[in-house]
Amino acid sequence: MNGTVTVEGLSKSFPGTSTPVLDDVNLSVEAGSCTALLGPSGAGKSTLLRAVSGLEVPDAGRVLVGGQDMAGVKPERRGMAMVQQRPLLFPHLNVLDNIAFAGTVRGVPKRTARVDAAEFLDLVQLEGFGRRQVTALSGGQAQRVAIARALAARPSVLLLDEPFSALDPELRSAMHALLAELRRRLNPTILMVTHDRSEAAVVAENIALFSGGRILQHSSVELMYSRPASLEASRLMGGANEIPGTVCNGSHHSALGVLPLPCDTAWPTGPGILLARQESIEVSAADGAGLQATISGLQGMGPRRLVTLDAAGVVLRAEVPWGRGLAVGENVTMHIPTSALAVVDDSDTAHLYADADERPSLTSRGRAALTGVGH
Repeated sequence: MNGTVTVEGLSKSFPGTSTPVLDDVNLSVEAGSCTALLGPSGAGKSTLLRAVSGLEVPDAGRVLVGGQDMAGVKPERRGMAMVQQRPLLFPHLNVLDNIAFAGTVRGVPKRTARVDAAEFLDLVQLEGFGRRQVTALSGGQAQRVAIARALAARPSVLLLDEPFSALDPELRSAMHALLAELRRRLNPTILMVTHDRSEAAVVAENIALFSGGRILQHSSVELMYSRPASLEASRLMGGANEIPGTVCNGSHHSALGVLPLPCDTAWPTGPGILLARQESIEVSAADGAGLQATISGLQGMGPRRLVTLDAAGVVLRAEVPWGRGLAVGENVTMHIPTSALAVVDDSDTAHLYADADERPSLTSRGRAALTGVGH
């Protein structure tokens, strides 16, 4: 079966909840691609995965695989396999028989299923582990066995529900590399639930960003970061800089001045929030060409530092590598590449702020500079 997955108008509510868990969700995932379902807890990601798998019956809408409507099709006949956060292995079976189980339930003779299972055990780099009891495995080994068992079912669609969230960072990286190798060799369609933006960017080509049972944006990883569809999408993707102003003649006018916008998008004229990813802002010596700013805060972030800057009364944040001595109060030059800029409509942003203090930061100097912008 072709592994293209299409979700049309999917809605789902549970008793005792005032709002739907899924609210008219539409999604299309091409065969052989990987889409990460990303968003906060309770956004509807796992419910969507269960609805696609057939473990949850939607109130409305439909799921198609290869153009075939899955309504009424039992989970085991959908050509799918799921791996969850906990491996859920059979404790009374050894490693090889856990993997072979996928074949035996399809009616494959036990001897043949075991030969097949040994190949998948090698594929997940656990050659020689077949006779071990699953209770003797580490967390990472158990998850590899769970993945091998899922792949042994020969699914056209592989569903992953936060499969690596309980693993330590080094092991998670190893599992990401393993998943990339499995994709190269077997090419299944993958939908993967995750809370981790970095993980989504590593394992998937596309991200479907969830909030409140809706998909805010479904696009490539690059566009998710560089061209968020809304302020809410930008925030969920970790964006830290929001500058109010006005778009006019392809430029954004604000307290920072007039900044040209990327020419690959037709930016509508009118009020707009300028977004600038903190990773894209460059900070250098004060005598350089660019926007002048003063460092007002420094915070360590592992291999990088978060620098808080006051530029023309606008508070901005930049992530910079270690290696140069920076100090609070130091005057610096700030450069924002045009390609790193984007604008979102500011007409529906009020509900995103708990109070006035959470609105985009402008000092009194910045507010004064902003008055009359765009006229």
